[in-house]
Amino acid sequence: QVQLVESGGGSVQAGGSLRLSCAASANMFRNMAWFRRAPGSEPEWVGISSSFGGNTFYADSVKGRFTISRDNLKKMLGLQMNSLKPEDTAIYYCAADSSYGGRSYGSYKYRGQGTQVTVSS
Repeated sequence: QVQLVESGGGSVQAGGSLRLSCAASANMFRNMAWFRRAPGSEPEWVGISSSFGGNTFYADSVKGRFTISRDNLKKMLGLQMNSLKPEDTAIYYCAADSSYGGRSYGSYKYRGQGTQVTVSS
């Protein structure tokens, strides 16, 4: 069974940085995405590394501050988060799918358990 395990979350002050990682137990997937869920909210699409890393797209809310990276040999997906804001506070999840590459969290076949990111003002 494929597992995705996120790590790297924590608490940071506004303006700080964090780097999240997502380790895949099996081969990397064509599409690997990051989502986040703030308390009381639906999952929000953060960005995606699609086509095995050939394309990367970001939500407008994080564009220019967050960077997605992937290492297919190491089976790792990364999310470098800079200039963090209190509104970035959420549980961050990685998701993977061989075909689906959209913005619906529930449509991804594989999803991790998440890692908490808290940004204080």
